[in-house]
Amino acid sequence: MGEEKRWALITGASSGIGTELARVFAERGYSLLLTARREERLTALAAELRAKHGIAPETLVFDLEDPAATQALFAAVEAKGIALHTLVNNAGFGLRGRFAELPYDQQVAMVELNVSVPLKLSRLFLPGMIERRQGGILNVASTAAFQAGPKMAVYYATKAFVLSLSEALHEEVRRHGLAVTALCPGPVPTEFSERASLQMTRLVKMRFMTLSAEEVARQGVAGYERGKAIVIPGVVNKLGAWGAQIGPRAAARAIAGKLQG
Repeated sequence: MGEEKRWALITGASSGIGTELARVFAERGYSLLLTARREERLTALAAELRAKHGIAPETLVFDLEDPAATQALFAAVEAKGIALHTLVNNAGFGLRGRFAELPYDQQVAMVELNVSVPLKLSRLFLPGMIERRQGGILNVASTAAFQAGPKMAVYYATKAFVLSLSEALHEEVRRHGLAVTALCPGPVPTEFSERASLQMTRLVKMRFMTLSAEEVARQGVAGYERGKAIVIPGVVNKLGAWGAQIGPRAAARAIAGKLQG
């Protein structure tokens, strides 16, 4: 009999860090389930990985901002008879602006995608992983998780939730041989920055803090496979997260607000 496949489900796989995570997991020999809203991009990525690594990724088109989509995604994976090894909660977006002025619906959608989706999918898939005593979860958080963020208040709050949930689950499942890892990148030049209107902010202009999506993905997967609770790519980003934790909270949030421009 051949070696059992290690299936990884990656949300938000159609661009940015999600695409690079798919490439790294493919290199590492995982079988892939790729999900996002944009079918043409998923199809192109699946074809690329098939040609390069000889695997046959499955594509599942879902808009995870729809509150019903997580249960439907779980059902689709179950219907394929796949025992998921690794869940990668990558889908998410941010918005820059003052809380009282940003569109209500978009901020609610951000909470659904950044908070509710990782929570729901983790709760749906984790019991099976515990039963099989293998695998785990890689949650894409952010260095934003370590302090409050004026002018991106909801985004920073959602990533704080993801980090806190990840750390708690990491401790809960260690005894079962599982890993839950929070990947906390700093600024990364991707479509995320465009949607969040971050292109011209001080934060994105600080090139010494910026890493490529590929490097972030490589460090994230490596840390997850080593069973780390938190991965912060880049020395400067590590120092920034550390400083936000030990320094005065008033200073941390004032600096974050200035970096948002």
